[in-house]
Amino acid sequence: MSRSLTEALKQFGRQFGLGRVICLLLLAALVMLRIWDPAPLEALRSRTFDLYQRVQPREATLRPAVIVDIDEASLKSIGQWPWPRTVLADLVTRLTRMGAAVVAFDIIFAEPDRMSPAVAADSFRNLDAATRAQLAKLPDNDAVFADAIRHSRVVLGESGHHLNLSEGAAAPPVVGFAMMGPDPKRFLINYPGMIGNIPALEQAAAGRGMLTIQPEPDGIVRRVPMTIVARDMMTPALTLEMLRVVTGAGAFRIKSDAAGVRSVAIPALEMPTDGNGQLWIHFAPYDANRFVSAKDILEDRVPPDRIARKLVLIGTSAVGLRDIKATPIDPAMSGVEVHAQVLESILSNAVLARPGYAIGGELAVTVLFGLGIIALGPILGAAPMLGLGAIVGAALAAGSWLFFTEKRILLDATFPLLATFLVYLALMFINYFREQLQRHRIRTAFGQYLAPELVSQLAHSHEKLTLGGEDRNMTIMFSDVRGFTTISELYKDDPQGLTTLMNNFLTPLTNAIIENNGTIDKYIGDAVMAFWNAPLHDTHHEVNACRAALEMLRKVETLNARREREASESGQRFIPINVGIGINTGRCVVGNMGSDLRFNYSVLGDPVNLASRLEGQSKNYGVRIIVGARTAQAVADKFALLELDVITVKGKTEPETVYTVLGDAEVAASENYQALKRVFSDMLQHYRRRDFEGAEQFILRCREAAKPFGLDRLVDIYTLRIASFQKDEPPVDWNGVFALETK
Repeated sequence: MSRSLTEALKQFGRQFGLGRVICLLLLAALVMLRIWDPAPLEALRSRTFDLYQRVQPREATLRPAVIVDIDEASLKSIGQWPWPRTVLADLVTRLTRMGAAVVAFDIIFAEPDRMSPAVAADSFRNLDAATRAQLAKLPDNDAVFADAIRHSRVVLGESGHHLNLSEGAAAPPVVGFAMMGPDPKRFLINYPGMIGNIPALEQAAAGRGMLTIQPEPDGIVRRVPMTIVARDMMTPALTLEMLRVVTGAGAFRIKSDAAGVRSVAIPALEMPTDGNGQLWIHFAPYDANRFVSAKDILEDRVPPDRIARKLVLIGTSAVGLRDIKATPIDPAMSGVEVHAQVLESILSNAVLARPGYAIGGELAVTVLFGLGIIALGPILGAAPMLGLGAIVGAALAAGSWLFFTEKRILLDATFPLLATFLVYLALMFINYFREQLQRHRIRTAFGQYLAPELVSQLAHSHEKLTLGGEDRNMTIMFSDVRGFTTISELYKDDPQGLTTLMNNFLTPLTNAIIENNGTIDKYIGDAVMAFWNAPLHDTHHEVNACRAALEMLRKVETLNARREREASESGQRFIPINVGIGINTGRCVVGNMGSDLRFNYSVLGDPVNLASRLEGQSKNYGVRIIVGARTAQAVADKFALLELDVITVKGKTEPETVYTVLGDAEVAASENYQALKRVFSDMLQHYRRRDFEGAEQFILRCREAAKPFGLDRLVDIYTLRIASFQKDEPPVDWNGVFALETK
């Protein structure tokens, strides 16, 4: 059962593909990475949403909020911060008289005013007792400020703190929370401590709200918490509390589920949040019309309708007071303006949302497109998949953009794009690796039979492994072992030994051919067929073929010497290996020949047949190499050539002048070769003129000159031919053909 399952899995792996399995595992790992959502991934997503806002910021069609700005001009006119609370009391009173719907401070009054008369009196030196008593009778600045707050609708700001610095219990929120779903506290941003206002002010205020703005890890403000937990109490944001005070709502409603907070609401107004209760802000560009200088309010230089029925935020844009935030569309926006933009987004129904289903949808798209790439990648190939990937990428980006512009929903296209691209990249890499492995297999399989250049071409161009051929001028070689049957008899009881012998014999011959730019066509038992000038062009193919033939003979001599030594040591009979080689040049068709199921890179043509016939004649003429006329003409100045005969081989009607190669250029320059060439040429001239007596005289000299080259059989052939003609008898058929001139 276990073996059957293993085989089934292996079969599935072969059919499905290892590359696809690896890509499936990668896709699963990427999905897990998105669920984990590390900081770099979150930063990439956030920067994408920032880009959307920069390209299309919110259009501020509604301005429900006004910022009373403690700006540089106000500081210059009234004095350095902090101002006396009586000045702030005057500011609140004037705003209330101008018809402000609610006034909120983006400022915390955590300590009593040091400029209250009684407090200030203690700080003056050399102050007489009467003056000190008179100052103590004056109203306390904080009391004046609290009285102004009490006669208006004022929301004071508070802030969460990472340390619990307050003593005793903090004042509870003005109103409570109604919760729909699980307790949201575990999802909300939590601070162990809180920084609030002095009790006199908090008791006079209509509401209190958190002005805490928590930037993202990269320092950019994108979200503002609508509710946070501070000192284990749920507290609304400053802007949310402003809306409650204006509407007169009695409580806040929080919806949550297992994934986190979904929304925060007051009657008739629901604000979607992320899982931590934060509101995504759709920022609008900076607009000076949002701001009114605090100095101008105090100097009564602002028309009442500029403030009437507005949500008024009192804060600062002065650089020295350091309430500057970076946002997606502005690197330096005052914190109070961030709150104003929150109010604008909420009341103009332009809040951005990232619903709970966003992550599930993004993961579903990632898996869908990832599986599509895994399924189609190996089928379509790189180029079509790249085009398809571009279309898919454009569709994802367009879909994300449309959701942002039309629905104000933030859907992340970067992770599906990144994940599918990584899967595609992995698939391409695996295919590349598999291609390299295939090339290695091709080199391993064919490297012993083909020229390295051909192997390289096959590895890089699979189209060469198809049927077809081309016409070329080529040189073809056939080699065969003389008396192989006799040699085989020595190994009749040791077939493995015969195999070893053939390997030891064919390997050096193959190396000699390949080292001289040849291509092994095939092995036929102990015979070897090779050719030159294909698949790569070789302008010296005739020379390289002859050079390979001489090298083959040298390697055979080396092999015979070793075999003779081994036979002598073992007391066995030694039979030398003798090789005959035929070489011919001519126009051939070369290419992949065979059937659709099996084919070989081979060569066809009449010159091939002639080369095979010439190899067969090498034994009859007693030479080791025979070359055709075209080969001899091309290498005449490079090798020691000797013309043998003019013959008509079986299957041909045209005669062919044949030659033997006796050695390289060094041999060609030797006195022995020059003497043999002269006397043999003279003999042939007399023979072909039918001057057999003159030929007979030269044949005797030929025998002496031929001894250094082992051409006794060649001399014997012509000796018997001459004798036959002198006796007026038919010529002896020594080689299966008749001399041309005898016909």
